[in-house]
Amino acid sequence: MSSHKLALSLKVAIIILLTGVSTLGISLLVGTTKFNHLLGIQTPKGKNTRASLGRTMSASAQAVSPAINQMNEVPKPFQGTTIYQAKLKANEKVIALTFDDGPGPKNTTQILEILKKNDIKATFFMIGEMVKYFPKVAKQVAADGHVIGNHTWHHWYRHMDLATAASEIDRTAEIIYKTTGEKTTLFRPPGGFLNNGLAEYAKNKKYAVMMWSEESGDAERRSPQVPMLVKNVLKYAKPGAIVLLHDGGGNRSKSVKALPEMIAGLKAQGYRFVTIPQLLEIQAQEQSVVMALSPTVTKDEHPNNQLNHQ
Repeated sequence: MSSHKLALSLKVAIIILLTGVSTLGISLLVGTTKFNHLLGIQTPKGKNTRASLGRTMSASAQAVSPAINQMNEVPKPFQGTTIYQAKLKANEKVIALTFDDGPGPKNTTQILEILKKNDIKATFFMIGEMVKYFPKVAKQVAADGHVIGNHTWHHWYRHMDLATAASEIDRTAEIIYKTTGEKTTLFRPPGGFLNNGLAEYAKNKKYAVMMWSEESGDAERRSPQVPMLVKNVLKYAKPGAIVLLHDGGGNRSKSVKALPEMIAGLKAQGYRFVTIPQLLEIQAQEQSVVMALSPTVTKDEHPNNQLNHQ
């Protein structure tokens, strides 16, 4: 074959190749039946196929960002109230672990590993400023399926006017949502102070103001050693208890070391672990059964009066 004929053949081949690529590109872009038919592509028919594709894409998006638009609401009867523990039946052996003052790059990460190993979901009350400094850790808390609560921006104890209280809580709620996708209706006042303006504002905004019924003592000025931290939790465990622990606010290495023993001890007592919303949902369901069986309940007998304290 002469060089002239060879060059001509190459040009024809290139033109055919480019035409095929262009046609494929147009078909993928436009998705028309005509180009698909020319290329031998079968176009999916019916809404079911498109819906299936949509579900697949949606599932993929959720895998990338599992916490987006996640809501962690408590049942309505508990919104705008102050709660120390859930009022449950004696045989309803569930307990909620809560962690305050994080997130932090070391302690929170270690606690998450322990919880994952034990297949436990907990509730983390986060400081807004800490979320700002360590957003990746906050995202990991949400991605692991834990619940996030509001613990103010600065963790101040002092009395605040309305504007300051609003800023402390609203800024924290905003950064939690922007960082993790979680909208929380849980609030825990720093130090457990209920009369400095924060709790009042939170209740007006329909937050459940979450206190606790037992604590390890890990935040005391001279915190106990690991065996005593464990003992403090196991000794006072009861159905519906809310346990106060810390993953921030200082060196919490003792808390990290004590946590596996606490979990093992509680499991040995027959307890299973739930988040705060789950805990309150269990009480709400039990109360519904009680109300259905005994529709006439006096004010003093109503379970909510035994639950809420000011």
